[in-house]
Formats: sequence, C-alpha cells, structure tokens
Amino acid sequence: MPYVLALDQGTSSSRSIVFDHQGQPVAMAQREFTQHFPQPGWVEHDAQEIWRTQLATAQEALARAGLAARDLAAIGITNQRETTVLWDRATGEPVHRAIVWQCRRSEPLCAQLREAGHAERIRALTGLVVDAYFSATKLAWLLEHVPGARARAEAGELAFGTIDSWLLWRLTGGRVHATDVSNASRTMLFDIHRGAWSDELLALLRIPRAVLPEVRPSSHRFGDSEPALLGAAVPIAGIAGDQQAALFGQGCFEAGLAKNTYGTGCFMLMHTGAQALASTHGLISTAAAQPTAAPAYALEGSVFIGGAVVQWLRDGLKAIESSRQVEALAASVPDSGGVVFVPAFTGLGAPYWNAQARGTITGLSRGSTVAHIARAAVESIAFQSAALLQAMQADGGTALPVAQLRVDGGACINDALMQFQADLLGVPVLRPRVTETTALGAAFLAGLATGVWGGTAELAALWQAERRFDPQQPPAWAAERLQAWAHAVKQATA
Repeated sequence: MPYVLALDQGTSSSRSIVFDHQGQPVAMAQREFTQHFPQPGWVEHDAQEIWRTQLATAQEALARAGLAARDLAAIGITNQRETTVLWDRATGEPVHRAIVWQCRRSEPLCAQLREAGHAERIRALTGLVVDAYFSATKLAWLLEHVPGARARAEAGELAFGTIDSWLLWRLTGGRVHATDVSNASRTMLFDIHRGAWSDELLALLRIPRAVLPEVRPSSHRFGDSEPALLGAAVPIAGIAGDQQAALFGQGCFEAGLAKNTYGTGCFMLMHTGAQALASTHGLISTAAAQPTAAPAYALEGSVFIGGAVVQWLRDGLKAIESSRQVEALAASVPDSGGVVFVPAFTGLGAPYWNAQARGTITGLSRGSTVAHIARAAVESIAFQSAALLQAMQADGGTALPVAQLRVDGGACINDALMQFQADLLGVPVLRPRVTETTALGAAFLAGLATGVWGGTAELAALWQAERRFDPQQPPAWAAERLQAWAHAVKQATA
C-alpha cells in the first residue's frame, strides 16, 4: 500500500502526518517552536528551528507508523503563508530570523504605497490589498535593514522564500529553490493572471529577481529528499499554502465549492475555477492549489478573531476556567437573549477591513447573564463567517451559487455552533470524517504527481461527511439576526 507523508508547518508548531491510500491518517507527530516578539507588533521565527522541528516530526511520524522512507510514495508540504525567509545560498544560513505573517513592521512602507496611489494597480495584478500581512514589504524591509543584504541579493548570493521554499531547499540539500503558485500568490509580487513574477512590482519594491524561487504547479515533482534525512530519497511532489491546501483537502476542486476553517481566526475560501474574480465586497483573489498547469483561483476572506474569542472569555472575562467549558455554558441558555458580541479586539478583517474597530457588546439588559455573553461570543464566530459567505455570494453572483459549506478546524467540533452556522447561512454545513484537511490537501497534491491517485475525481470520492447540519430555521429568522449583527458592527466601527 502506498503512503504519503505530509509536512504541515504552522505558525506555532511543526507537524507531520502519514496518510494511506484511502486518505486516512496513520500516524502523526507534532512539536512546538519558539515565538519571538522583539518589539510590539513584531513577530519572528527561527527558520533553523522550524527546519529542525519539521524534520524531527517527519522522522517521528514514520517511526510511529512503523514505516521506512522506502514505503513512501511522496512527500507533500503545506505551510504558514506569507512568512518570509532570506538565506545565504552558499552556507544555507538565514541572514535574519523569519518575519512572520502576523508581523506589522512593514506597515510604514505599505502606507507609503497606498499614499502614492499604487494600491489599485497592486490589487489588479495580485488580487491582494496592500497590507503588511503579505511577503513583499517584509522582504523589502530585510533588504533595507540587514547590513549588506541588498548588494548580496543583487549578486545572486541570497535566496528568498516562504516557508515551503525554505523546507524544500533544506530537504533537497540546497538543490531546489522553488515554490508553488498558491504560495507565490501571497507574496504581493506575483501576477496571478499571467502566473509569473511581476517585473513592475519588483521594480516598485526594489527587489532583485535573483532572490526569487521558481514557481511550479502545486502538484509537481519538485525534487527528491536527501537520502540521509529519512533513510532514502523520497519525491517531494506537492506544495500548497495552508488555506489552499485545506480547500483541496476538502475536495473543493470546482467553482462554487467553499470551505471554512475555524481556528484562532477563520479562513473561508471559495473555488472560482479558471477565473480570478475581482472582489467588490471586501475579499481578496488568490491562486488556488493547482493540480495541473491549468490556472485555478479562489476568493478568500479572513476573520481575525474566531476561536480566540473563547480564549478571551477564559483569560479576560474569567467566565470559564478552560476553553472546553464554553459549549456547555453557551448551551445553558436557549439563545443569546438579544446580546450581540463583535470581537473586534484587533480591528475587523474581511469583508469590513476596519483596523480602528473595537470589541463591542450590544443588546444587554437586566436579564443578561454571563451565559448569554458566552453564547453571543460563540455565535460571533458564525456571524463573521456568514458575512464572508454573503460577500462571496455577492461576488460570485448567480453564476457561482454556494450550495454548501465544508468546515474544518478546532471549533468545527462544536455541534451547536455548526447548526447555528447552517441556520444563518441557509445552506448545509458539512463536517468531514478526516478533519486534518490541510495536511490531507498536501498529501493529495503529492500523491497525484506520483500516481498514488489517478485524478481529482478519485479524490472527491474519498471525501466523506461525518455529519451534515441542515438549516432548521426559516430565512426570516436568519435575516433578523444578521440585521442585528450588522447594527452591532456599526456600533463597533462608529
């Protein structure tokens, strides 16, 4: 039986999962790594520590599965997106800690770009809003602030990559410097319509082309791992950014299929087929994972505070002692009693994009209790996700109707939340049997390139729902609650 190893490199930990031919997880290993905060708003990772923990988990997952490297058909990589590494091609040493996607140090440069009137052109080429979230301004910062970096970069001595490129380079012993289209599309340097790096944007941001990796489809035989690392050479044949990998792992291969990941934040993506839709409702356009050379796109919306609102209930409000208690506390009342909670602790993300918004609780009465607030907090996750899907439906129009929403991430195990989500959206919410969809997407992409699976139709047949949540409330019920949510958002942004 062929097996595929997925490397799932996240923001706080490195994981590795072995999948079998049925797409079922066989063994997993995970290790956390250090978060560095040198200044307020700055976030860094040690790229070498990421490499060490990722390699260790790969070795450990193989051992737990009772497998050797020769039993693997392929390796797939999925990764935290946008995080930026710059390293020396000769020594393999990073010239600076990796600048994490959360880091805001390059916001002054973003402000300059917006003030100079470049935002619309950048959006037209990349599908992205000008924000410090993306890699381009992080790389520009490194070239400006690391002594000698610009001259070395122009001389071809340095290599830039998102974390996938860094892991690929290390796995292949420095032989391969490449990325896939999904990660490239998150750099703010990639023309998603041409499928190539943009000379215009490279010139604008003063970034030498010599530092850039080659861009390949997401399912592609990038190279073989060094035999000494795992015990034998293994093809590295799939790469995708974490959210695009999750979309693929959820079997969303066609236009109109959508998934939502409920984590600390929430990430909703809808496949738009071969067309890159320009959003007019606060979303971004991005490259989806590409199983072939044919272009594939998605609309994406991000919620800043999803499951993190539960942490606030625990640590800020002291309403619960552990996050596990929130479902029971919220279920102890039949509804929120008119309380609406907008958790805009760090502003509001898509589709609002309001950095000045602040957390707001409306609808309090003498009868309101901590249970009502807890319920409103949990429901806020569904309200924010509903706003994303409404934006996607508005952008897609009648040509791309969303018939269902597939879900994953930690909070998707909350049955009450998923039912509320279905009632708000008016479409079924489907939770899969395999919830490790990010790693599964990477495994699928790698397995496609090496013949483990014959095509996306075979993969679609492997996807199975563990539970389906059908809407149980009439549209008028949903409309009333969405109106109350919209009113509360106005209060939070006033």
